[in-house]
Amino acid sequence: MKANYSAISDYTPFYSKKAKRLAPNPIRSLVSLMKPGTISLGGGAPNQSLFPITTFSFKLGQDVELTLSPTELIDALQYSDTYGIPSLLSALKKLQIKFHKPTVTDWNILITTGSQDGIAKAFDILIDEEDYVIVENPIYSGSLSSMQMLNSRFVSIDTDENGIIPDVLSNTLKNWGETHPNCRLPKVMYVVPTGQNPSGSTLSQDRRKKVYSIAQEYNLIILEDDPYWHLRLLPHQDKDLQSFFSLDVDGRVLRFDSFSKIISSGMRLGWVTGPTPLIEKLQLNQQATCLHVSGLSQVVILKILEHWGENGLASHIQKIQEFYTKQRDACLRACNNHLKGLVEWNVPTAGMFLWFKLSGIEDSEPLIKEKAVAEKVLFLSGKAFDPFGRKSPFVRASYSTATEEEMDEAMKRLSRILKGDQQNIN
Repeated sequence: MKANYSAISDYTPFYSKKAKRLAPNPIRSLVSLMKPGTISLGGGAPNQSLFPITTFSFKLGQDVELTLSPTELIDALQYSDTYGIPSLLSALKKLQIKFHKPTVTDWNILITTGSQDGIAKAFDILIDEEDYVIVENPIYSGSLSSMQMLNSRFVSIDTDENGIIPDVLSNTLKNWGETHPNCRLPKVMYVVPTGQNPSGSTLSQDRRKKVYSIAQEYNLIILEDDPYWHLRLLPHQDKDLQSFFSLDVDGRVLRFDSFSKIISSGMRLGWVTGPTPLIEKLQLNQQATCLHVSGLSQVVILKILEHWGENGLASHIQKIQEFYTKQRDACLRACNNHLKGLVEWNVPTAGMFLWFKLSGIEDSEPLIKEKAVAEKVLFLSGKAFDPFGRKSPFVRASYSTATEEEMDEAMKRLSRILKGDQQNIN
């Protein structure tokens, strides 16, 4: 089953049946034709003079007030291009070049309603019913739900504290013909490489290179879901860590970013970066669903980025990293205070989750859903993140919003439950 592949020139073999049926919306096509001096009688945009909102201002912190100009306000309130508002697209391209220094040259960006929407659309254009998809175990439950709706079949690859294990991935694909006779190889791999949700693991630089090499060997598209890229905790363990988008030389990576973790989750603004033909298919999908992302969200984000500049954004990201580092450390102190000998965990170096294993317990779900709820403490059981919904001894804890005192009390309550279970067994 092994083959040698080079740069992708034709994406047709990767497209789902649905993607092959996608066609441009003729009304949407008019948007890009609107230039100064053009008179349009072809579109269906409402008359903007009737929009009741005439001014829009907001504050950053306590001191800085930003006001949208009349042109910015119209951009925010009127229909816009499916790809996104051009000035925001330009700003995002500059950020991708700054943070990822892409090697490929033929790439583009589509702004989406949060990265989750972009991921779901990517599954739509790449996966048919009963296609096999390579996923991590454990897997982010939101993406799991999206693939389950497509009736996908999963190729589950084990992970450890350093992320997905390349040898397991390589052996799985090498032995595909024996383990999956008469089934075609997967064409898509979905991975959360930094601060993985739920495990908190970060794929090491060496493993990223190995995984990308395997993707080249077996002609895989990598879906790089990376909302925690800027939540790498201090001190940085690998300052030279590269994204798959950065490593890509073949045009086989779709990267998903989001402002949810660094500016606002409720504004629902993410973006997909990748090969121009794949981005074009995604925007055709978006034309057929939501037309485009909220203009107000786009303009507000752009206004913030323009106000901050590169230095202001860097300062904000540093502040975020410092905050979540303190949160993680407080969560670890609570575990050390109350859960030693009862659970096992690895220290996350990115993200907002601690993934721990309950000692001597095969299935954490009854304990978490019943006993922990009765004690007024909420976690998620590992079963929710298993691609096949199997029993799991693992538990996910989030340290993003609770105070240090609350985390300490939560771990104390969990300790009480676990010790009570041990006494009942004895």
